[in-house]
Amino acid sequence: MRLPKIIDLFSGCGGLALGFKKAGFDIVGGVELMPEACQTIRKNLDFGKDDIHLQKDITQLDESVFDDRIGKEGCIVIGGPPCQAYSLAGRGKLKSLGEDRVNTSDPRGYLFLEYLRFVYHLKAKAVVMENVPEATNYGGINIPQMICDELESNGYRAIWTILNAADYGVPQTRERVFVVAVKKELSEFKLPHPTNGNLNIQTFNQRRFDSFKKCNNFRVPNKPDKNTEGWVTIGDAFSDLPHLMKSCFDKYERKPLNVSKEYCSLPKNTFQKRMRDWNEKGDYLMSVTAIAYKNNRRDFPIFEKMKMGDNFIDASNIADNLFRAEYRRRGFEIDSDEYKTLRKKMVPPYDRTKFENKWKKLDEKKPSHTVTAHLEKDTYSHIHPWEPRGISVREAARLQSFPDSFTFNCTMGNAYKQIGNAVPPLLAFAVAEAIKKVFEDENYEK
Repeated sequence: MRLPKIIDLFSGCGGLALGFKKAGFDIVGGVELMPEACQTIRKNLDFGKDDIHLQKDITQLDESVFDDRIGKEGCIVIGGPPCQAYSLAGRGKLKSLGEDRVNTSDPRGYLFLEYLRFVYHLKAKAVVMENVPEATNYGGINIPQMICDELESNGYRAIWTILNAADYGVPQTRERVFVVAVKKELSEFKLPHPTNGNLNIQTFNQRRFDSFKKCNNFRVPNKPDKNTEGWVTIGDAFSDLPHLMKSCFDKYERKPLNVSKEYCSLPKNTFQKRMRDWNEKGDYLMSVTAIAYKNNRRDFPIFEKMKMGDNFIDASNIADNLFRAEYRRRGFEIDSDEYKTLRKKMVPPYDRTKFENKWKKLDEKKPSHTVTAHLEKDTYSHIHPWEPRGISVREAARLQSFPDSFTFNCTMGNAYKQIGNAVPPLLAFAVAEAIKKVFEDENYEK
């Protein structure tokens, strides 16, 4: 059976494409605007070639550019148009620039039209589009439902849903909208079944499912079976990775992303085996790159005293206690110049009434909360559970289920940004396997 080729739009650094590649699909073309992300996907998926994923502005690209890469087998168009116009963080950033800067005026909110332009020209046999759950209310418009309506009027059967990455082996409770459509003459697409689960937790978006059921094309995702393995935890994800900082007094060393270090142990669980042997050759990696982490020097002592699950309020109280002990030890008078200088050096200056959840020390017994592109700024949102620092680039990649063989040839900040923007490859793989079943049906061969 010859599977359709994959055209990968808004590819980012390659999380969605990597999942489809693992499922046996051939990625023959793609588009990504960010130069660094395009460099990453070329290095990891394109064998270094620069003519598969094009570093272009899709709005300036002719839809016929990939015509000669697709044969009788046809193609599937995949991708995740930019989410900044929909996301809460993106809305807040726009509003901070002025009252007239509202998210519905952001042209990125309509880039899915460029995506559909390629879908229709290429006569794609199937479509997979990913975005944030906030896309369900874009100035009162439900973007996933609107896209389904559009696809259905052009010869597709379309559905949309919200999948939690943790249900598919990713150590992160990350919920994302997926729009999936297949040509009407093909078999019906069926949502992937969870490989992992936690029946005792209902997420924020799961509580919205009853309201979404009013939409014609919304589908409730499959529930995990009672005997399904539990969610992969942060401890499961991190416990074999190299130790980088044992004490807050350790000397900080900024490692280039191509420098490697040996793991602290052999793989201890299924997730670690996957990360160290992505292609399942039975040959585990023995060292790993991208071990760099941010130099949050002022706050390493605070991180060390924080307990798992602590937030910024907890961190602020710890900082106050550390500062109080130090200025008393030095004999500084309250409100003296020395006192003020020391406080600035030791106590984070952020507003404690607004900043509560901007810091979070991860709990090794749970999956991570959502990894975002904001990690490039400081990594305070994801503080390591047992070392006094923010997570490293590799640890962020693990939380997104990027394999350890996946490398980053860019700055540390840009690597965090690429990882935070990506689709987790294990989630992408689950969706790709479900799409693959459509084309294994006898109707496709006819």
